[in-house]
Amino acid sequence: MIPREIIKKVRRIEIRTRGLVNDLFSGEYHSVFKGRGMSFSEVREYVPGDDIRLIDWNVTARTGDPFIKIFEEERELTVILMVDMSASGQFGTASKLKTELAAELAAVLGFSAIKNNDKVGVIFFTDEVEKYIPPKKGRSHILRVIREILYFTPEKKGTSLGNALDFLLHTAKRRSVVFLISDFMNEGYWRSLKVANRKHDLIGVQIHDPAEEDIPDIGMVKVKDPETNDVFWVDTGSAADRKAVKELREMNKTEFMDACRKSRFDIIPISTKEDYVEPLMNYFRMREKRF
Repeated sequence: MIPREIIKKVRRIEIRTRGLVNDLFSGEYHSVFKGRGMSFSEVREYVPGDDIRLIDWNVTARTGDPFIKIFEEERELTVILMVDMSASGQFGTASKLKTELAAELAAVLGFSAIKNNDKVGVIFFTDEVEKYIPPKKGRSHILRVIREILYFTPEKKGTSLGNALDFLLHTAKRRSVVFLISDFMNEGYWRSLKVANRKHDLIGVQIHDPAEEDIPDIGMVKVKDPETNDVFWVDTGSAADRKAVKELREMNKTEFMDACRKSRFDIIPISTKEDYVEPLMNYFRMREKRF
């Protein structure tokens, strides 16, 4: 039985995201993410200037007048949400934990897909794939997805983007739009990511917290890595140590963004401190111009 507080959270997320989807994302999503191709719709009489390659010779022969085929875009897509459920997501010094932000982002993207009659599937992963919900349509399905994100308790703590991407490649035979929602605190996944990026329309949503980049001065602090359980002390009172940590994070960030550009892998950085609406809208607009 699902606890009452989980049901309340699902309803709150649905109410918030429904307004965003209706008012902001619906049109943007539809125009940005194209269908699989063109499918035959009907025939009409030939008009001078029409492409003669579209002439339907069977209908033309039967009627004695030239007719051409009309095609329309196949709108139905398969959208897969890959959600990082590792222990590093249980961190947040702003308005939300990273896992809470991931749930809301998944809700917005999922409701946008469902509103456009697309199928939505989900892959929950830590250092292994812990749950897979095959793509389906409908509001009840996406509500189940959001409920799972909020209620799901992973068995493992670590992260393996590589294992998750390999599972995607093995499972999703049809080209899909894939949103990889993670903090990307992992290594050794670029080979799998490049292959997945070629096969699918892969988009990264990188969730981060301000304190991960700019440590506040709060003296000596015992820190525990939630994924490895390693415990160590950090002297946040040392300006030199804070500067060293910040420079290391900035260097890692620069290297990560450079790797994304070289691999032509779209990444949307989103902070727990800021509203996610603007970063998503900026990406939609940029992508629409590019395509």
